[in-house]
Amino acid sequence: MKDSAKYVGLDVSKDFIAVAIADEGRDYPRYFGQIPNNEESIRKLFKTLGDEGCRLNVCYEAGPTGYGLYRFLTTLGIECCVIAPSLIPTRAGDRIKTDRRDAIRLAQLYRAGELTPIYIPTDEDEALRDLVRAREVVKEEQLRARHHLAKFLLRHEVKAPPHLKRKWTGIYHKWLNTVKFDNPALEIVFQEYRHTLYEIEQRLERLEKAIHTEAVSSDHAPVIEALKTLRGVKEITAVTLVAEVGSFKRFSSPRDLMGYTGLIPSEYSSGGTRYQGKITKTGNTHIRRVLVESAWSYRHKPNISGDLKKRQQGQDAAVQSIAWKAQTRLHLKYARMSAKGKPHGKIIAAVTRELAGFIWAIATSVETTTSNNKAA
Repeated sequence: MKDSAKYVGLDVSKDFIAVAIADEGRDYPRYFGQIPNNEESIRKLFKTLGDEGCRLNVCYEAGPTGYGLYRFLTTLGIECCVIAPSLIPTRAGDRIKTDRRDAIRLAQLYRAGELTPIYIPTDEDEALRDLVRAREVVKEEQLRARHHLAKFLLRHEVKAPPHLKRKWTGIYHKWLNTVKFDNPALEIVFQEYRHTLYEIEQRLERLEKAIHTEAVSSDHAPVIEALKTLRGVKEITAVTLVAEVGSFKRFSSPRDLMGYTGLIPSEYSSGGTRYQGKITKTGNTHIRRVLVESAWSYRHKPNISGDLKKRQQGQDAAVQSIAWKAQTRLHLKYARMSAKGKPHGKIIAAVTRELAGFIWAIATSVETTTSNNKAA
């Protein structure tokens, strides 16, 4: 019977893994050594450690190497946690960082229960998340390409006709087709900028088609369709939320989801004083970005028409009720804070924070219903 435990800290890089061990009942952790980062060496390491008749508890920091090590150790029957790097306690004044020190520190803190594990997505969820993030990258490239082209035209005093008040519409692109430069070098630059933008837009279209396919065929399709009943939450936003969160039921309350997105205010309270500052921004930036974009929709009066009406058709009455409550409550909050002269940034942060709560309510309701139907 394994009546003692070893806490193993791994500092993982692309080629090597530094290993440290904190034994239960021993004061100081010990450095085991460095091994190559491959399955054969990892299997050999844990076979050696497991032969000592102790329960193994392994942890390593989340990073660019992904979750491959976690999944491999799980197949070996070894308990493993992936740790959130931003939540690892640090000592003031510590200016020395090495793989050895990091591994020892991980083992020591893991034994003390001071580390926070992250949620590990399934292979399918990770693939969906990578697909959504790939689209984000292309959107950033599209913005840069548009800026390059617009600033090029500005430098050479090429202005669109007065009736073209909006850029990058179909009519605007038709006008760009009529733009010509007498200088051959400038004409080449102009056409290259346009071709770059065209290629990016083609990539974006392909990715969005792939996202749509996943949205309607994946196991998360019921949650995605339900989230689309909310104002300002269309398919891309709904898929982003599901891809980044995975299972909403892992949050026991709406406030937990708000904290995960970094939308709660920072606070410093001592004695009789209490001070709340800006939002923490310590959570998932991808979720926070799409939620802020959606929150701007609630500056308009509550209304169900057009595309939103189509998205709500066929959805459960309870889900539609939550979506309507979100519209009325969040618009009222926006209006009241605006009337008090609050800055737009604070207003949108407050609306976004409450929007996360409505998203949690809808998603957990649908997940519970889906799981019950599968069990039946």
